[in-house]
Amino acid sequence: MKKNVMLFFGLILLLGVCPAANAADPIEVALLYPLTGPLADPGSRAKAACDVAAEIINGSYDLPGIPYAKTQGIPNKGGAKIVLKFYDTQGSPEVGKAETERILQEGKAKLIIGAYQSSVTKPTSFVAERQKFPYLCAESSSAALTERGLKYFFRIAPTDYHDTVMFFNFLDDMKKAGKQVSKIAMVYEKTEFGFHANEEVKKAVANSKGGYQIVADIPYEFKATDVNAEVLKVKAAQPDVVLHATQFSEMMLFAKAYESLGVKVAANLSFCGGYQNPVFAKELGKSVENYMGSCTFAEDFIQKKAQLKVLNDMFKAKVKSNLDGVAMEALTSVFVAADAFNRAKDLSPDAVRDALATTALEIATLPGKGVKFDSNGQNIWIDSTMSQIIASDYKVVWPTEWATSSVVWPMRP
Repeated sequence: MKKNVMLFFGLILLLGVCPAANAADPIEVALLYPLTGPLADPGSRAKAACDVAAEIINGSYDLPGIPYAKTQGIPNKGGAKIVLKFYDTQGSPEVGKAETERILQEGKAKLIIGAYQSSVTKPTSFVAERQKFPYLCAESSSAALTERGLKYFFRIAPTDYHDTVMFFNFLDDMKKAGKQVSKIAMVYEKTEFGFHANEEVKKAVANSKGGYQIVADIPYEFKATDVNAEVLKVKAAQPDVVLHATQFSEMMLFAKAYESLGVKVAANLSFCGGYQNPVFAKELGKSVENYMGSCTFAEDFIQKKAQLKVLNDMFKAKVKSNLDGVAMEALTSVFVAADAFNRAKDLSPDAVRDALATTALEIATLPGKGVKFDSNGQNIWIDSTMSQIIASDYKVVWPTEWATSSVVWPMRP
């Protein structure tokens, strides 16, 4: 009998049943995104992108240039799997703060990723900072977020400052090519994102020493349902270029109003926000032909980095459209988290924070080398590029080293 029992347990060990009990505990990541409300679409896209990243990290994929694609978990933590838990901010700073406090009270997550909008990221990251808890921001663009002296806050995306520099370098190139461009209309939402983008544009115009002038400064209420009055102000100012700091639902409204009210400009440029969502071009079609904006991912990138097709196909299977810059930044954030967990001496908040601070992750998901944070927590390895809607597709048109299509200027009549 004793011999049979020993054989039985030996068989169990041979089949690998017992070792499962010693498997590393999963590592939970808390993610703050607007999953309901007016920003549910970009929030849900970010969620889908993060889910794709977790599937890749926890599985095994042949993806050159994508770290942790073959490791089936976090190698230095016993192959621990990444588990994502999402918290709905509803696009509200107040709700976001409450959800952040809930995350910290639950005490299970090892890192917070969030929160899409700068106006939500700002207060939620303050809550985390007070508790000395690491916070990784994928998308929020207000440059002020990394100018607050926080020690536990890190951001992957380019800032409004970087996009503004890119916009005016691009406009300078258009001038050199003989295009008429000097009058600018600035349209922006009354949020952290909009106010800061407007400040950066004003600084750039002042530094141009007369090369550009703002002919219309047009703020509007976030969650606006009618923007005809604002569009009529743009039309009356007769700018060469309109610059937008506008989220998805309002950008749809503005585009429809520009069409119906007959606004004609040489270029319509957008900071990160509504323009970048592929649904914008898909639903509005020819009415938004040749709109332009900052870009950290377009389907064009697959032509230069073929391994991204797998990521795009996995994402498309979830949401029925291609990745965009915001979604790709969210996806990248999960790889950055995995890398920090892998290098951290343990999974305590300070250890994870220290690992994030020393990140030097080369990854093919974004333009540029990858992710490396400066002393303020800002990624210094990411490049800014410009896309344009051409024949209903987003094409990278500037700078030259990333471009796959030529700029259409002026935009369609």
